[in-house]
Amino acid sequence: MKTKLPLLLILITAALTQGCVSNKKYAELQTNYNNLQTKQTELKQSYDLTQRELEGSKTRVRSLEEQIASEKSNRAALQDALNKCLAGNNQGNVNIAKLADQITASDKYIKQLIAAKGKSDSLNMVLTNNLTRSLSQAEMKDVDVQVLKGVVYISLSDNMLYKSGSYEISDQAGATLSKIAKIITDYSTYDVLIEGNTDNVPIKQTNIRNNWDLSALRASSVVQALQNNFNVDPKRLTAGGRGEYNPIADNSTPAGKLKNRRTQIIITPKLDQFMDLIGKPVEK
Repeated sequence: MKTKLPLLLILITAALTQGCVSNKKYAELQTNYNNLQTKQTELKQSYDLTQRELEGSKTRVRSLEEQIASEKSNRAALQDALNKCLAGNNQGNVNIAKLADQITASDKYIKQLIAAKGKSDSLNMVLTNNLTRSLSQAEMKDVDVQVLKGVVYISLSDNMLYKSGSYEISDQAGATLSKIAKIITDYSTYDVLIEGNTDNVPIKQTNIRNNWDLSALRASSVVQALQNNFNVDPKRLTAGGRGEYNPIADNSTPAGKLKNRRTQIIITPKLDQFMDLIGKPVEK
C-alpha cells in the first residue's frame, strides 16, 4: 500500500502538468470575465445614479414651473401698482422707488427659477443621450428617443421595422429591437405601451380592413418580437393601434406621411410610481 501511494501522486502531478496550458487559458478567460463584470457593475451604478437624479428633478421641475407662474403674476401686479402711482401722482417718491425695487427683485427671481428649471431639463437630455448612445448613425435616422417628465418615448419608422405594405417585422429590424429591449429591461418596473400609427392613405389588402387594423397588427408584431426574441416580460407589454388619428406631421406631403407612419414605444411609470413622482397619493 505504501509503494502504491507515491505512484498515485506521480500520476496526479503528471496529469496536472499536462493540463497546465488549458488551466492558464481558463484563468485568462476568468480574468477577462471578472473585468467585464466589474465594468458592467460600474455602468449600472452610473445609470442608477442618473435615474435617481432624474426622478428627483421631475418633482422639482413641477414646483419650479408653479413658482415661475406665481412670480410672474406677482410681478404683473407690482407693475400695475407702479403704473397707477405714476399716473395718479398721488404716492410719494419713496413708495414708487420701493415698487421699482420690488419689480427688479422679482425679475431677478424669475431668472433664477428659469435657470433652475433649465438644469432639471438638462437631466432629461443627459438620460436621452445615454439611451441612444448604443444606436448607430444609420439607426438614428429611423429611431427617435425622448425623455419627457419621466416617460421615455421611442419612435420607430415603418421603413426600418416592417416589410413593405405588411405588419411582419423585417430582418433588418432585429438588431435595433434588441437595443430597444435593453432599454425596456433597464426600466424593469415600468409599463410599456407599443402604439402603432399610420398615415391617412387607405390600406388596400383583403385581410386588413383599414388603418386601425394595420396599426394594431403592427404594434402586436413588435410586442411579440420583444417577448419571443428578447425575453421581455409580456405582463409589462400592451399593444395598441391609433390608425391615422394621431398624426405628428401634415399628411398632404410625402415627407409628412413618412413621419406619421411610425410605431411608438412608450415606457411609463405605473400609477403609484407616477403619483410618487408628482408628490400626490394614489386614491384608493
